[in-house]
Amino acid sequence: MRSTARNQRYDAIVVGARVAGAATGMLLARAGLKVLILDRAPIGSDTVSTHALMRGGVLQLHRWGLLDELVAAGTPPVRRTIFTIGDERTPITIKPSYGVEALYAPRRTVLDPLLSRAAAAAGADVRHGVTVTGLVRDEAGRVHGVRATDESGRQLSARARITIGADGRASNVARWVGAPAIRRGASAGAAAYAYWPSSEWEGYEWFYRPGVSAGAIPTNDGQTCVFVGTTRERFRRQLVTDDPFSGYLDLLGDAAPELLERFAHGPAPTHLVRFPGAAGHVRRTWGAGWALVGDAGYFKDPISAHGITDALRDADLLARAVTRAAAGADEATSLAEYAATRDRLSGELFTISDAIGSYAWDLDQVRTLLLQLSSAMAAEVEVLAGLDDATTLAAAS
Repeated sequence: MRSTARNQRYDAIVVGARVAGAATGMLLARAGLKVLILDRAPIGSDTVSTHALMRGGVLQLHRWGLLDELVAAGTPPVRRTIFTIGDERTPITIKPSYGVEALYAPRRTVLDPLLSRAAAAAGADVRHGVTVTGLVRDEAGRVHGVRATDESGRQLSARARITIGADGRASNVARWVGAPAIRRGASAGAAAYAYWPSSEWEGYEWFYRPGVSAGAIPTNDGQTCVFVGTTRERFRRQLVTDDPFSGYLDLLGDAAPELLERFAHGPAPTHLVRFPGAAGHVRRTWGAGWALVGDAGYFKDPISAHGITDALRDADLLARAVTRAAAGADEATSLAEYAATRDRLSGELFTISDAIGSYAWDLDQVRTLLLQLSSAMAAEVEVLAGLDDATTLAAAS
């Protein structure tokens, strides 16, 4: 999309070069399609994230040959998960399966550029610092590409057979195409997190007490992401203040006093990330010349820490659908199959995450919800492990 490439044609344009967009573009480029990926943010910039990859997400990176690079970047392996519900502590060992021997929780400053570089290495034209300002349509309303502005203010355009919105929860592409929400969440749990220096843990730790939750997620650079979660009302009372860090510590003490004690004598973080909560949505995910992937199409309460795994899963499903259409299959049929599989795999996860994010549960109820969440994730992994088996994929659809 430089001045010499104005109005250049591609097989696919992807708006957004983070997890969902970079992965989708990478897979399309690996399939031989001509792909343009655009993102307004610099490569390697940070963003609000749950960090944790579930088994399905690690499986995708393993299948794509990217897991070794993630490990080489110093991402620590997670070999157990510990659930503390009230005062009951339950450790669970991560057993190797489907080629996954451990879980990982990379910083987005590690994972996003890894995927962006992989997309470029596959042949995609990846452009950071480019803001998409609108869509190109024909008289019938079909999307044929994008208009954009580069960092110098130059107006640019590019055309493609399909334009993919991977531009996050507040997706402009979804707004421009009028993608309706086919499902909305009833809850909107809020959260805050900070990075504490610690490199000794081998596991994810999740804590649940009435009205609050917390977690410890080992990540890069010898740090652990420690989060607290609660209702939006309590978030406003305790974290929208002149001293939000004190509110964060108070919530951490309520949810996981043992976690707070573990860090009591170490240096305190200098930065607190706050997320005020947002209701989940499932949007219509395709139309004439367009599709959505990642949070643009499907966002659920982050309490399940499954968002990155969702994005990697749906990138694969959408890339397969677009590749089939490029090879001559009916586009509408292919994209409808993508949507049906996404919805099938997402429905129960959405419902459970919404229920946990409501904080309207007692300890027995949240214990049941967590068991249901584990079962839904296991079913998803089985589908992902069989994606190269046409029979398995057809059954999932």
